[in-house]
Amino acid sequence: MSFPDDKATDKAVTVSSLENEKLGHPGSDGDSIIEGSEGVTQHEFDTLRHVADRLPVSAWLVVLVEFSERWTYYGTTNVFNNYIRAPLPRGSTTGAVLRSDRAFGIAGALNQGQEKSFAIRTFNTFWVYVTPFLGGILADTVWGRFKTIAIFSVVVLIGHVILVASSSPASLAHPQTALGLLIFSIVVIGIGAGSIKANVSPLIAEQYTGKLRKETLPSGEVVIKSPAVTYQSIYLWFYAAINFGSCGAISASFIARDQGYWAAYLVPTCLFIMVPIVLFFGRKNYVVTPPRGSILLETLRVIRLAMTPAWSFNPIKTINNIRAPDFWAPAKPSSYEVGRQPSIISWDDEFVGEVGRTLNACSVFLFFPFFWLCYSQIDGNLGTVAAGMTLNGTPNDLIQSVNPHLSSLGKLLTIEDRNLNPISIIIMIPIFDYVVYPTLRRYKINFSPIKRIYAGFLVAGLAMVYASVLQSFIDRSSPCHGTGVAPSACTKGTAPNEIPDPSPLNVWIVSGPYILVGIAEIFASITSIEYAYTKAPYRMKSVVQAFSQFQTAVSAALNFSLTAVNVEAKFKWLFASFGITAWVIGTIFFITFRELDRREAALNAIGSGGREGFVDEHPVGEEKI
Repeated sequence: MSFPDDKATDKAVTVSSLENEKLGHPGSDGDSIIEGSEGVTQHEFDTLRHVADRLPVSAWLVVLVEFSERWTYYGTTNVFNNYIRAPLPRGSTTGAVLRSDRAFGIAGALNQGQEKSFAIRTFNTFWVYVTPFLGGILADTVWGRFKTIAIFSVVVLIGHVILVASSSPASLAHPQTALGLLIFSIVVIGIGAGSIKANVSPLIAEQYTGKLRKETLPSGEVVIKSPAVTYQSIYLWFYAAINFGSCGAISASFIARDQGYWAAYLVPTCLFIMVPIVLFFGRKNYVVTPPRGSILLETLRVIRLAMTPAWSFNPIKTINNIRAPDFWAPAKPSSYEVGRQPSIISWDDEFVGEVGRTLNACSVFLFFPFFWLCYSQIDGNLGTVAAGMTLNGTPNDLIQSVNPHLSSLGKLLTIEDRNLNPISIIIMIPIFDYVVYPTLRRYKINFSPIKRIYAGFLVAGLAMVYASVLQSFIDRSSPCHGTGVAPSACTKGTAPNEIPDPSPLNVWIVSGPYILVGIAEIFASITSIEYAYTKAPYRMKSVVQAFSQFQTAVSAALNFSLTAVNVEAKFKWLFASFGITAWVIGTIFFITFRELDRREAALNAIGSGGREGFVDEHPVGEEKI
């Protein structure tokens, strides 16, 4: 649902001359200086090429923090499946496989079965994307982003210590005790990791404090150093750090198999110690924004005042009232006579406009659960798809979802395929940052955030359709076709640990969906982080970021509800339905927000003008510590 933009629908002034100068609306004076810039005229803004500015050292320090946090997250959760599902291997007290058994043996520990493993892992995903609200609220209202990250990094470290304890030989001798400690560690780590997650992405963008300005390149070309383009570049490299960190899953699988789970969990725990160290020694370099008070409570009060007269038992009438130009009037102090405004109002008209535009921005994220449903397939079902193809052996928990009856490494996904998604993203991000996006800007092609997100939905849908067609070919070419045995379970015999008899299709064919989903992430996921930062008022950036990330939790809940159809026999229909849904939802998304797309520049100015505490698009009180 799209809320009216209070600033754009104000009856007294539709668009002020100041906004025309600032945002480049038609009719503005081409020789006028854009407010807040360093001498850039509107004509220069419209005609010169826009490029990214240099990133400060403090931004790279935040990237390092994110890299360490993601390495520890993926380096532990990637081996959860076998740790929970499978029993201790023969002769093992740690989960490690004897050297003589590694041709077919699987690391394991708790012997809880596939169903319980799936439930715990799904809860972990859900939990870690719900808790960002806690960190977002505390950062925006009490501690500020830097202090919140520092405090919750200690919480994460405590959770990892508990996780290591759960996997010690003494603990594994009592599986129920170990399981209890594991769940406790998931809760603790989730609180810490989620709270960090809500704040680290806004913090990295805050490190850049540059303004719109001209600069002459060595070639003699005069360009515009653009904050908007710089933010786009910042989040591309921020996402690259996430994917570099996800490669920690590679070492974790081998360590668990060869040394046991206590060692596999100890390595990321030691690595995470880097986070508080980097925060401490870099504390004097960070730009930090102090907390701004009870912003969330004020926002809820604004919405309540506006919704009270608009509400109706007739949903169509309610929607029409919400879309009305005067929807926000009951919440604006200027709508009341002097001395008659409700005592609850402690804000000005500008803040009401901020709330309206922020809700519009947040509504963009409501479509993302359907995008993340497509993404979720690369961490589970696509691994099973590959298990029915011709491939080489590797530790099986390099994929997240494995048929519980499989035990032969020859049936499992290769390291190259499982990690192709993050590797492809790492390779493609410099290409997009230095080639694709600059080329589009050079030719004046406005590939705005809404268009990028739409492209992400289309590419994600294409990945699922590819997977559906591939599964159809695997089904037909499997030696067990027509026998009722799934391709991933097809063997040349019936005894346990029999030699696999896969489809002759080479496993590299499954690389397509991994690469396509990686491209989709660059378009949609990275842009959503950027959008959450640039469209939120300074006092609400962490909360808005948390709302954006919450959509992954919603997706996890949806995926959990589809457990019954997450079976290999239905994969081709499951993938096809996800692909078509992504295309349909993506198209509805673009149609719904095409007006926001046209007002991209105006939305970037949220919270930057007219309100006490803001000067030159940066909050008063912003400082280095």
